[in-house]
Amino acid sequence: MTSDRHANRLIAETSPYLQQHAYNPVDWYPWGDEAISRAREIDRPIFLSIGYSACHWCHVMEHESFENDAIAAIMNEHFVCIKVDREERPDLDQIYMNAVQLLTGQGGWPMSVFLTPELKPFYGGTYWPPTARWGRPGFREVLLGVNEAWRERRERVESQSEEITEAVARVSGVRAEPTSLTEELLAAAQKDLTAAADWTNGGFGGAPKFPHPMALRVLLRSWKRSSNDDALNVATQSLDKMAAGGIYDHLGGGFARYSTDARWLVPHFEKMLYDNALLVPAYLEAFQATGNADYARVVSETLDYVLREMTQPDGGFYSTQDADSEGEEGKFFVWSDAEVRELLGDDADVFCACYDVTPSGNWEGKNILNRPRSHAQMAEQLQLSEDALEEVLSRCRTTLLEARSKRVAPGRDNKVLVSWNGLMIAAMAQAARVLNEPAYADASSNAARFILSTMRDDSGRLLHSFKDGRARFNAYLDDYVCLIDGLVELFQTTGSSEWLTVAVELAERVFEQFVDPDEGGFFYTSTDHEQLITRSKDGMDNATPSGNGMAAYSLLRLGRLTSRADIESRAVATLEVLSGQIEQMAMASGQSLMALDFVLGPTWEAVLIEGDAASENARVREFLNQRFEPNQLLAVRAAAAEPSTLALFENRFAIDGQATLYRCQQGTCQQPLVGEEAIEAGYISCSRVSPKPDRREG
Repeated sequence: MTSDRHANRLIAETSPYLQQHAYNPVDWYPWGDEAISRAREIDRPIFLSIGYSACHWCHVMEHESFENDAIAAIMNEHFVCIKVDREERPDLDQIYMNAVQLLTGQGGWPMSVFLTPELKPFYGGTYWPPTARWGRPGFREVLLGVNEAWRERRERVESQSEEITEAVARVSGVRAEPTSLTEELLAAAQKDLTAAADWTNGGFGGAPKFPHPMALRVLLRSWKRSSNDDALNVATQSLDKMAAGGIYDHLGGGFARYSTDARWLVPHFEKMLYDNALLVPAYLEAFQATGNADYARVVSETLDYVLREMTQPDGGFYSTQDADSEGEEGKFFVWSDAEVRELLGDDADVFCACYDVTPSGNWEGKNILNRPRSHAQMAEQLQLSEDALEEVLSRCRTTLLEARSKRVAPGRDNKVLVSWNGLMIAAMAQAARVLNEPAYADASSNAARFILSTMRDDSGRLLHSFKDGRARFNAYLDDYVCLIDGLVELFQTTGSSEWLTVAVELAERVFEQFVDPDEGGFFYTSTDHEQLITRSKDGMDNATPSGNGMAAYSLLRLGRLTSRADIESRAVATLEVLSGQIEQMAMASGQSLMALDFVLGPTWEAVLIEGDAASENARVREFLNQRFEPNQLLAVRAAAAEPSTLALFENRFAIDGQATLYRCQQGTCQQPLVGEEAIEAGYISCSRVSPKPDRREG
């Protein structure tokens, strides 16, 4: 309750996560000079708590401890308490997560770490219950123990903080010795990824299970390169199992963050923009590679969810949706057998059989909708045609979605973050091409225009986060390079060279502000960023691509499209810095491996100059866009387009008024392919043929 409590300093913050704690009895500070100066002035350690608004266990720790007057009194008496939203300050999250992992061997959120007034960590963990249980110490005892150590064993505490800070600095860079950029690296990565695969349930490893979309895209490229069916099977089985599991929202579209079990049934119900932005290209590329229309359906449902629930009026994409509603995890998404039967009537038996709905439930007495058996299997079991079954299920899903919309919805974090928006801009643009859906191109363009018009300062520098009319925080490396990647995809979708012009401007700022002049690659923070205890260099993928991996990928493609060899060479140099890590840790190097696949080629620049016949132009675009050619960059000039200054379009025109394709590889060009038949025949003769897409819906 907040009615009888005064707001603390967090009330003035834009972060929904910080505002959630604004009425705690804890004397919270946001990260900044006021808090740090206060800690130094009174010589107290800092208790730093880092989380995010959709984090279930963050909510639990708040309710149990931060709303507890007795525990808050201990915190206020002995510590300067700082609350940080990891989505606003990923730089702090990276540094202090490394510290917690060094201290405990594991990490996660909420992250709880104790610092000296000089910001050096000396003790930490994640969630602590208010009193000891589950083998974890109680938070009250932790606070008292840390305070005692600070008062009674200060020299030892400070010595430990120095050691941990030095260790954090060592692990905050790219640590593996470089090796050669060869095809053997890709072959070894394919072997490692297929060996790590769960051949029963899809994905990699056991519970908890994360999607790893970059690894799946690497396997699709491996199949394209080597015809290794194991690589294709791991990718498609993983995508099939996720789309059938409870991690996927079968009513509203979109994926939850991860599964708590090995078979994708029970999600951690929060939905993150970045997960959906990264899974969309994986499903799109699987659709191109196999022709399986189910993958296209999942993409459409996911992006329609983003348009419906995660897009602000001005075009930016929101960050997250909570796991909890009405104080219960997953309450919004689960069903009882009785509810379903009351709503669906005569259709209920069919729906319940297909979606695993039973009176006893499949999770804590409730039902998480999932598809244990395929559509074809259920059609045979129920003695219905597949089309007739889909007609029934579609009707049922519409009814349940409408009923669900009347429930109390989970909270939504309405921040707009540049990096995550860059990922979704790319996903929307790619989907617009592959699925021929203009609404996705419009959404992608609108988001890009919002960021470029609202989230830059007067000098053109990007600002990381926007909420409540305020753009804040110096942007990070992944903000720049994810947005560059989105703009590259937008150019390929729209043909408008304005997106490449802006992308080049952003790339040049990356070169000015983020380069590591001594060891190569790029730092996570810019040269004018706040000075912290170390300057990280992000090389390994986590839930999102590493900044350096995305830099290599996006700059390679930008350099090739703009004929800027200097941009491309910087990307290759970055990949060389990452090469040793790629060799040792394929699972953490998916984005870098995609860049390596591009470097090794064959890589094509395809320029389509449209002809006089609109119908032919449309068929050629569809043919090109639905092929799985991951290392092809496509530039299209519409028949009525204004002349372009882009070098790709120089001296290229529609021959005899027909659609004409110019295809070049590293400066060597083929004869132009003139007309629809010649274009299709040219591809069939020179590259592996992907199966023709299955047009069946559902």
